[in-house]
Amino acid sequence: MSSVLEALASHSDNPSAFLALNEGNEHFHDPVSGGVCAYRRAGRHVFQFGGPFAPPDRRADVLESFLREAGPRVVAVQLQHADAQLYARHNFTVNQLGASYAVDLARFTLRGSRFVRLRNKISRARRAGLEVAEVRVGEDTTQLDAIDESWLQGKGRHAKELRFLVGQRTGAAQCHRRLFAGRIEGRVVGYLNYSPVYGSRPGWLHDLSRRHPDAPPGVMEALNATVMESFASEGAGWLHFGFTPFTGLAARHEVSGASPVFAHAVRLLARYGEQIYPAASQLEYKEKWAPHAVLPEYIAFRGGPGPVSVWRLLRATNSL
Repeated sequence: MSSVLEALASHSDNPSAFLALNEGNEHFHDPVSGGVCAYRRAGRHVFQFGGPFAPPDRRADVLESFLREAGPRVVAVQLQHADAQLYARHNFTVNQLGASYAVDLARFTLRGSRFVRLRNKISRARRAGLEVAEVRVGEDTTQLDAIDESWLQGKGRHAKELRFLVGQRTGAAQCHRRLFAGRIEGRVVGYLNYSPVYGSRPGWLHDLSRRHPDAPPGVMEALNATVMESFASEGAGWLHFGFTPFTGLAARHEVSGASPVFAHAVRLLARYGEQIYPAASQLEYKEKWAPHAVLPEYIAFRGGPGPVSVWRLLRATNSL
């Protein structure tokens, strides 16, 4: 893990890069540059996450070395704009899939009329007795496990927990994350997990959240606001809210060679696909914090997009 973490800290400029350390990922290491590619296999497909994490002048070489090993069925997900251009130059079909959102903590404020509803929700949760405390590695997480179970049951009996492109609060990398729980009268009613972010907008990624089904309104907003204040006091630069598919789409973000058919399908999902992925509710939560940066994110298909590749990706993320 240490070599991957070093590559991320030194070379990543992707707000979700720390997800490369999720359990279940494999890693390709370039011995010359120390660069790393994170990926998972699903059938004969290889799903790469976040592009090559390598020095700028070695990124193309690392990608080419990885592709020689990975084979012809490679799909790269959560690419940044610079990655998208790199993959397009390597004969991938690249399309925008969504966007990520971030708040500059130095400019963050809840003052003003636009935040009236958010302030009211936060105040309501605090009046209910909400207390926020950091959960250290090694502390008892029995109540958090129970919240996970209740949260999943609330999604329906066929629901499964997503993986690969979402955060984790377990495993060897947890010692580098920050976990905060909200309690009312000693009972955990929700928690938030944050991963470190490196690069041009360093700070923390709001990468995993869970609340108990009967938690009072405003619990998660109050939890996050408290943590944002704490991060700001520590000198953190940015709070990232992560990637949301089918949002922030714009023709100006597409790169050369983008598939018009795939772009049309993504726009249809943005308009009608709430049954497939709750993008609208995620976007609503992120936009209530008035993000200062909206960053397009991309998906790249070696050999062009196809139904089998998309189906395999859904399987790899546990969406099916």
